[in-house]
Amino acid sequence: MVSIINYPDNGQLKHQERQLLRQKRQALTDVNRKYATDRCNRYLYRLIKRHRRIGVYWAVGSELSLWDFICTAQRRGAQIYLPYIEAGQQRLWFSSFSQSASGLSRPVTIDQHISCHQWGIPQFEGHKIRAHQLHYLVLPLIGVDLQGNRLGQGGGFYDVTLAHTHHRHRPRLIGAGFACQQTDQLFSEPHDYPLDAFVCETGWQTFHHD
Repeated sequence: MVSIINYPDNGQLKHQERQLLRQKRQALTDVNRKYATDRCNRYLYRLIKRHRRIGVYWAVGSELSLWDFICTAQRRGAQIYLPYIEAGQQRLWFSSFSQSASGLSRPVTIDQHISCHQWGIPQFEGHKIRAHQLHYLVLPLIGVDLQGNRLGQGGGFYDVTLAHTHHRHRPRLIGAGFACQQTDQLFSEPHDYPLDAFVCETGWQTFHHD
């Protein structure tokens, strides 16, 4: 008798990967989280140059915070942009963010923002540009593998956004997170965009793609 093996579909595989990697990220102690966050932000300093346009993310939940990098980049003359989700659209805009103009002197909780997307992502008003106008794009992630494949939240916002850079300039894609979020291999699909580099508390890892 031939036994039949039922393999999980693509959605199930990614769901299982997300669950496992979220648990690892959430299990970090406060001490280890602070150490890793400080180190990662400092490693990102190498991206900073005057007038350079850098897309970043606003950390929610247990994501690694980029607040120190954001503040330092602005002090040194770089231009910081945060994702802006237009109602009913998956292609992201990137809205200019000024720490001084926003009145923020430190990271704040979500409920202090007037405008907040349903995913819990703060929406900042400002001059908006598209991804192809950025020099670098620092992305949040749930997981990353040794080939640079990134596992995100599953909303598809970055995939759709980057698809529009196919015949244009594509910013260099930098994943930021904790070392525990890296695994040997993740399930990837043709529409997934691999990272150019991953930065965590242990340093930079650069990926080379054909």
